[in-house]
Amino acid sequence: MRFLFSVLAAISLLTGATSAGAEARGIDTPLGPALIEPVAEGFRVPWSLGFLPDGQMLVTERAGRLWRLSPDGSRRQVTGLPEIAAHGQGGLLDIAIARDFAESGAVFLSFAKPQRSGAGTALAVARLDGNRLRDLRVIFEMAPGSSGGRHFGGRIVEAPDGTIFLTIGERGDRPSAQDLARHNGSVIRVTRDGRVPSDNPFAGQAGSRPEIWSYGHRNPQGAALDSDGRLWVNEHGARGGDEVNLIRRGANYGWPVISYGRHYSGARIGEGTAKPGMEQPEFYWDPSIAPSGMVIHSGKGWPAARGHHFVGSLKFDHVAVLTPGAKQQVGRIESRETARVRDLREGPKGALWIVSEGNGTIYRLRPR
Repeated sequence: MRFLFSVLAAISLLTGATSAGAEARGIDTPLGPALIEPVAEGFRVPWSLGFLPDGQMLVTERAGRLWRLSPDGSRRQVTGLPEIAAHGQGGLLDIAIARDFAESGAVFLSFAKPQRSGAGTALAVARLDGNRLRDLRVIFEMAPGSSGGRHFGGRIVEAPDGTIFLTIGERGDRPSAQDLARHNGSVIRVTRDGRVPSDNPFAGQAGSRPEIWSYGHRNPQGAALDSDGRLWVNEHGARGGDEVNLIRRGANYGWPVISYGRHYSGARIGEGTAKPGMEQPEFYWDPSIAPSGMVIHSGKGWPAARGHHFVGSLKFDHVAVLTPGAKQQVGRIESRETARVRDLREGPKGALWIVSEGNGTIYRLRPR
């Protein structure tokens, strides 16, 4: 069956075959009955999607491919990507469409960039011209980088003031998340041309990386803004201790000094669950769900969803639904369509778009 699926997926990619127009089916969600339908299938480890103003989408695959997807499900491969280190958990990761795309044509990409010491999470900006990226510039890359193939983070969020947030994992080097001289285990903030904003908390502080906005993170793979423009991030714990955090300027989120989980060996992590000067999560999971993409819903087209946090699970194949403020999980969306949810996006009309890494398909979920 695995071989057959691979062959069908390859044929789908070559021919543009999709599930567009497939019948939606009803499912129950914690926020009421909904309809879920496949939009496009046959992707190989899809990682993210972004909506273009004309109704098309851009979809990333971790292996280093970018696709332009039409509303009817047909697709074209986009060229002009940078050199990408596609191994382990690294590769082509997130995509963010600039809010002024209609004027600038700007898109942002995060990816694992080859470096002398291995690979590091990087951020690039380019102009989309048809099916090609032009004028691509790498505006940030983590330094000094790390070897190994895990914990790249990689989520991009454009802040209300136009600056760019990028999440970075600690790359498996736990102590580095507490070292301000390294980008590992941080959320960084830069301008659209890669400069350091003057109000970054560690700008001008000797021995610190000025791009750092917050630190003490393990592997943040989901990020979203709420209606007040505040940044929220979810991140992987070890065995237990996955977290949802409200990100504050200059704050330390504790990894690996404090955690609500344990090492995979069962050994205790750090000094316990709390320490002065280190932030507490707004919510945590034990056991871990391996959280990924996150949406904080505007309520557009789905009033019952307003303010709720939707978080994809890579481990348990569902979408967790949390209350506004992420203080409590009210349930989960679980069906055959939610296999290894890698990304979630709120669409232009308020539907929840689900990127399933497990079956290489993009789905649209909307209230019934």
